[in-house]
Amino acid sequence: MVTGTPGPCVGNIAPIERLNFSGLCLHDGPLAIRQAIYASVFPAELSVAASWDRALSHQRGLYMAREFRGKGAHVALGPVVGPLGRSPFGGRNWEGFSPDAYLSGELVAQTVEGIQAAGVQATTKHYILNEQETQRNPSVNANGTTIEAISSNVDDKTMHETYLWPFANAVHAGTASIMCSYNRLNGSYGCQNSKTLNGLLKDELGFQGYVMSDWLGTHAGVASIEAGLDLDMPGGIFFFAGSPSYFGGNVTLAVNNGSLSSGRIDDMVLRIMTPYYFLNQDKDYPPIDGYTSKIGFFPAANYVDNFTLGPIVDVRQQAHTKLIRDLGAAGTVLLKNFNSSLPLRKPKNIGVFGNDAADFTQGQYSLAISSDTVLADGNYDIGTLAVGGGSGTGRFTYVVSPLDAIKARAQSYGALTQYITSNDFIAGGGIAALAPVPLDVCLVFLKSWASEGADRTTLVAEWNSTVVVEKVTAVCPNTIVVLHGAAPNVLLPWANNPNVTAILAAHMPGQETGNSLVDILWGDVDPSGRLPYTIAKNETDYAKNLVNSTALLETTDPNAWQADFVEGNLIDYKEFDAKNSSVAYEFGFGLSYTTFNISNIQITGAPANASRRPNPSAPTLPGGNVELWETLATVSVTVTNTGSVAGSTVPQLYLTFPAEADAPTRSLRGFDKVALNSGASGTVQFPLMRRDLSYWNVVTQDWTLPVGNIEVSVGFSSRDLPLTGNLAV
Repeated sequence: MVTGTPGPCVGNIAPIERLNFSGLCLHDGPLAIRQAIYASVFPAELSVAASWDRALSHQRGLYMAREFRGKGAHVALGPVVGPLGRSPFGGRNWEGFSPDAYLSGELVAQTVEGIQAAGVQATTKHYILNEQETQRNPSVNANGTTIEAISSNVDDKTMHETYLWPFANAVHAGTASIMCSYNRLNGSYGCQNSKTLNGLLKDELGFQGYVMSDWLGTHAGVASIEAGLDLDMPGGIFFFAGSPSYFGGNVTLAVNNGSLSSGRIDDMVLRIMTPYYFLNQDKDYPPIDGYTSKIGFFPAANYVDNFTLGPIVDVRQQAHTKLIRDLGAAGTVLLKNFNSSLPLRKPKNIGVFGNDAADFTQGQYSLAISSDTVLADGNYDIGTLAVGGGSGTGRFTYVVSPLDAIKARAQSYGALTQYITSNDFIAGGGIAALAPVPLDVCLVFLKSWASEGADRTTLVAEWNSTVVVEKVTAVCPNTIVVLHGAAPNVLLPWANNPNVTAILAAHMPGQETGNSLVDILWGDVDPSGRLPYTIAKNETDYAKNLVNSTALLETTDPNAWQADFVEGNLIDYKEFDAKNSSVAYEFGFGLSYTTFNISNIQITGAPANASRRPNPSAPTLPGGNVELWETLATVSVTVTNTGSVAGSTVPQLYLTFPAEADAPTRSLRGFDKVALNSGASGTVQFPLMRRDLSYWNVVTQDWTLPVGNIEVSVGFSSRDLPLTGNLAV
């Protein structure tokens, strides 16, 4: 029960026939049931964050989990809030939502609730401070010395206010499982750290589910169990590691020799089995899809023979396809729209340029599994980048490429579409190969690759992107640039080029990527996405927050890899606000095809009458002390669509705390997605919980309301906040 076994899924708990227990199937991942065919590939969490839409986040979790369930998977290995995004260079940032803890917390809660509404267990990961890929696992140097994994070293205040915050939302939402991370935490491995697992997660947050290891993230047996690890994955003998589990028979031996109590084993099993029964997975659960047995992580000969395998099931549904298309559009951010060049007005001669426009050319899957290659860069140079690579990817049944969708729309009204998808050819002057007809509009598609296993080396779109834009704009005065892939993208030297009339950050929209984009380009859908991160003017404007050097790669010191989180809570927009630095596009920014006004701020509630700290005698339920989740005040505003077309916007609320709190200049504490017809108005309410109004007091070791006035600011981005007020606490 506490040790994974070889089997048809990416992780397996073996059936126990005498107990009529059919076992558990665990599968990646955060945007698709990766190890399957005839399944959908949903937008990445990055796109969900850019939508700022709680309802779509919940619906995505529900629909995705229905596909997991249809394939017989009991446990979905997602959602992701670690990495949070401390470094803009993090290779797996796209798997998560946003470097803002509040935004990530709200969306992870909706995702967890959606997944578990389908009767599937959510596994929120990677807990915690898992903020870089470089040296995430131990390595062995040329002398045979084991060099330990990176140690993320953080203070208590930063831990609570930034990195633990979204995990608390996930626990409060009822996540069945938490996956601990590869890295070390203040010197101890994440799956062997009693402070974070027992102290913060199980005691302070009241987590009642089970902690599972990341694959091969366990480095001890009894020590890990006593530190709070409940389930070792993958267990058995992992085919590319060749080493047995630290659990398995070692657990039996430890109990029998008295070094581990049987009571702790009972607790582990209780935690593992509680979600199984709570979600009714013991009743008529679908068998494991037969296809998984053909591509499992283990050779078929090693499978235990008592898993029930069913037929290959097609779990795709039209409703899922529509959600993917809608969410892909909702997560697209319009950054520039000079002279209202968008939406397109049936241009007759369309040019499409760039390697991101085309269909895949090297297959539909960006994770290679073999004895010598675990993670690979997949199908890029040429091919649209709809999601990233690694274990968080999906196996596409199909993709609607931007080029195909644009050609289809153009053909519907008789327009001409010309295209070149080789960046090398464009950079070499190949645009001259097009027919000598003036182009009404040029659409340039750029991308930034990111994958598990490596951090990014640049924040500029790859494949000679700057030269591609220069070549196109030289012949096309109406050039629209579309960016897919990892975020943020910075160093856009062409952003102020007068011939670049519009810029769209389309992120990672999943299988309907082309259709989602065409809906925005031709104005079928108002662009309502907003940036869930900051785009700086220069790459060096960011604190890189990524540990890597030649000296470290050649070190003989086992503990040389140390990441000190000296910036504290000041990441992304909080960093730029603290330095009062100008940026290219601020956190929360995004344009629409209409305009909005915000007015009439009202603040109600009397938090000044509340105790400074939550009652320590109040119950601790999943999420922590129940009083932390009680609403103490409410802010309301009026939003009006002052433009000529229907559209959606995202009013945002930020708080500025008194000096006592030692808090960032401003912190997001409320948002809502609002759809309004032209001329219509609506009231938006932002409930503020005790947790939202408190800071972590390292002396009292508790959430504490500061004394004085909290400044409330409401607007349309972190730097567009026309409404202000004060909340006395």
